[in-house]
Amino acid sequence: MLYPLETKRTIFAQIFVCNGCCCGRTEKGNPAVPVDYLKAEFKARKLIRNVQVTISGCLGPCDVPNVVGILTHTEGLRWFGNLTEHWQFESLIEWATKVKEAQAALPLPQWLEAHALTPMVESMANSAVA
Repeated sequence: MLYPLETKRTIFAQIFVCNGCCCGRTEKGNPAVPVDYLKAEFKARKLIRNVQVTISGCLGPCDVPNVVGILTHTEGLRWFGNLTEHWQFESLIEWATKVKEAQAALPLPQWLEAHALTPMVESMANSAVA
């Protein structure tokens, strides 16, 4: 096998959408995650070759509904939570469409900053050293 492995796709971003034990579970009182809508739009707009969307099981943290992770080479992996409105998912699709058109990673939509989530923190032992 030759390394490094390469893909025929030019991927500029990946969106991870939690649809696990809590996120999207309306029977638990959480807002819905529009999984079918996301899949249909990504397919119709032919986004998958440049912006991957992964509908996942639990991404955690489970105390925040509707968690989304967005990975780009420019920003690394960013986490967002409490995406409760359909327009927010529409906006992510519009952003993905612009990424495809630009053939480059673009800044994330500004509204996401209000939903920024930091699920992983530095341990108390490490922070005491600083």
